[in-house]
Amino acid sequence: MSDCLAPHVPVPQSGYHRLAWLDPRGDVRCRVVAWTCDCKALIYELCESGGLGFIRRTVQGDAVTVTETQRMPIRQVRELWATILVGMAR
Repeated sequence: MSDCLAPHVPVPQSGYHRLAWLDPRGDVRCRVVAWTCDCKALIYELCESGGLGFIRRTVQGDAVTVTETQRMPIRQVRELWATILVGMAR
C-alpha cells in the first residue's frame, strides 16, 4: 500500500495531447484545488483564481521548472485536469 495521498501522473497514452506551457504569470494569487503526488519529479496542480482556472506544472530535478497553461473557464480547466489524470494530455 502506498503512503501517497494524491494521484500519480500516469504515463502518456498513445495519441496524447501536448499542451502549450507558458511562463508563470505570478500576478495573482490562486487557490490550488487538486494536485498530483509530489513523490515524483513531475507534479501538476489544478489552480483557480478570479473565476478562471489553469494547470501549473512543476518539474523537479537539479533545478525546479514551473510552467502554466493559459487561463480558461473553470469547467474547461477541470476537463483538462481529467485528461491529464488519465494520461491523455501532458
